[in-house]
Amino acid sequence: MPANKYALLRYRIIDRCLTNKGKPFPTREDLRQACEDALFGSGGEAISLSTIDKDIWAMKNESELGYHAPIKFSKHDGGYIYEVEGYSISELSLGEEDMQAIRFATATLDQFRDIPIFRQYESAIEKIINRVNISPNPDDKALDKFIQFEKSTVSKGNEHLGTILEHIRTKKSIRIEYRKFTDDKLKEYELHPYLLKEYHNRWYLVALDTQSKSIRTFGLERIESLETGERKFSMEKHFDADVFFKYCIGITEKADKPQEIVLSFNPVAGKFLLTQPIHASQKIIKESKSKIVLGLNVIVTQELISFILSYGSQVSVEKPTSLKNEIARQLKEALSMYKN
Repeated sequence: MPANKYALLRYRIIDRCLTNKGKPFPTREDLRQACEDALFGSGGEAISLSTIDKDIWAMKNESELGYHAPIKFSKHDGGYIYEVEGYSISELSLGEEDMQAIRFATATLDQFRDIPIFRQYESAIEKIINRVNISPNPDDKALDKFIQFEKSTVSKGNEHLGTILEHIRTKKSIRIEYRKFTDDKLKEYELHPYLLKEYHNRWYLVALDTQSKSIRTFGLERIESLETGERKFSMEKHFDADVFFKYCIGITEKADKPQEIVLSFNPVAGKFLLTQPIHASQKIIKESKSKIVLGLNVIVTQELISFILSYGSQVSVEKPTSLKNEIARQLKEALSMYKN
């Protein structure tokens, strides 16, 4: 086993690229970028092409690894592929040194969980750490009898993630055919892709619509087709990914200003939300035996309204009046559907 404990993780990332049917024949640069993005983020070149060359050689020839991976370079397609269909190192069991590497990598991830740039991945890091702490062997099938982790379903449109991410990174335009849930008509857009955002296990693209000159959000599952292009673009100076959704719950893009939202919850719901805040701006206004009052500084979006409605009789809106009236209107409309 190579001395560098991150090598095992790179092998797994390379394997994932080679088995990705959505983007076959990855180049050396594709493999390098995938490893770099997964291990270090996209901020700099921390992994060299020579490292990838050594990794491929090790996966093919290193007897201690035992992979003997049938990797070959296709001159015709300009990239790498497994010669044996269906091969993957993920099907191979891990040795003790591999387990030590996973423990080491997990401990390293744990050190970074509170650093701001990694906070968006805190949930994923927590799952990895919990999984390794329970049983460091990923092949421990018996564990499924005693504990179940939440599994996300694969949503339609996820096949576009790699392509869109590459065009965000290289600042190249894309064209999509898009169908709204509320409209059967197919519409074509030329977009400058800015940001990918996940919300409730669905992926969304934030992009500049070149026709309307506005920044919009598109659900990947509603993209019917995607065409890549080579046209370069410059990102709008006023766009800041860190603040675009800062005052939003969900993915709705709105030009409105944030408002003070005051919600009164019964003790059970309130205590739950004290352990899992609605939004980063959440603060406790009042806490008693009868109720817990929370304050938020957010834009009123449909996602916020849906969140409040999901708590039914466990919550009431105290401020603002406009939101209070809208919630009351929707509750009355829902009640009318149950009248004979």
